Amino acid sequence: MTASSRPDWLSIGVFAVTSVALSWLIALPLWSRGQGLADPFLGLVAAAMMFTPALGVVAALLVQRRRRGRRGARVVLRELGMWPLRPAARTIWTCVAVIVGAPLLVAVGLVVVGALGLATFDPIGFSGFEKTLEAAVPPGTPLPPVGILVAVQLATIPLGAIINAPFAFGEELGWRGFLLPALRPLGVWPALLLSGAFWGFWHAPLILLGYNFLEPNAFGVLLMIGGCVLFGVLLGWTRLRTASVWPAVFAHGAFNASAGLGALVIAADSVTPSPVLAGPLGLVMWGVFAVVIAVLVLTGQFRGDRLDARLGPDPVRSAPVTPTV
Repeated sequence: MTASSRPDWLSIGVFAVTSVALSWLIALPLWSRGQGLADPFLGLVAAAMMFTPALGVVAALLVQRRRRGRRGARVVLRELGMWPLRPAARTIWTCVAVIVGAPLLVAVGLVVVGALGLATFDPIGFSGFEKTLEAAVPPGTPLPPVGILVAVQLATIPLGAIINAPFAFGEELGWRGFLLPALRPLGVWPALLLSGAFWGFWHAPLILLGYNFLEPNAFGVLLMIGGCVLFGVLLGWTRLRTASVWPAVFAHGAFNASAGLGALVIAADSVTPSPVLAGPLGLVMWGVFAVVIAVLVLTGQFRGDRLDARLGPDPVRSAPVTPTV
């Protein structure tokens, strides 16, 4: 989106209210049925929720249309980072890189979990995964070699990223397609942090049921906000770097597809690690995200000249320099 002197708070507010209200509305059956995480419709509800940010974008665009007049489809698609892909090579290769990189981040987190002694892993015999498979079938049922099953699981992560892409798009159109550029006039870092924080808060209908952290309380919501802020900085960087929402879509999809890596390599005799510490968005992953962000900062990847100009110049850089506290 083109930069302006200040964010369009009305359209941002409409987006925020619409996406949150719809997420609670869709999650309402889980609350009314009282089965929590054991509800058989949990997966369906969680998937449906992922499209509410996109509906929030539609509501925000309708508000903008009333205030700014009608804009062509090409303008809207460009502002949301959907089309065109320019430069195409940068966008495509960034998509490829994040499909590979997201599982690697999860794997690094597992290495740290093991190094800290929070869990024991068996990346050779896959004893924990084998035990899980045996418990899921009738006794004596022959199973393929567990190593082959694990290899298939790992090989299908890129495919999982693509399969997850429509659902991830439902979210990313809101967070990185609309909200991040809409907040861009505040500066790069305020926009990244605020959009990530709202992304985490939006998950509250599921987190308050114990989703992700088994902490059905405000602490669980704060954990989700923290994880989403840090991961959101990385996703947001791809948006700012390419002016496209697609790298964030595929990174989100690949991360979701690789969130179960720990279940493949955990040892049969391992304690079950706390998801607060060792979950895909737990405190260990916070550290992994923070290290990657630090590397990007130290290599100048968040400098204004490294970010795509179509999202507008950084207001902080383009404004006259004044003392700040």
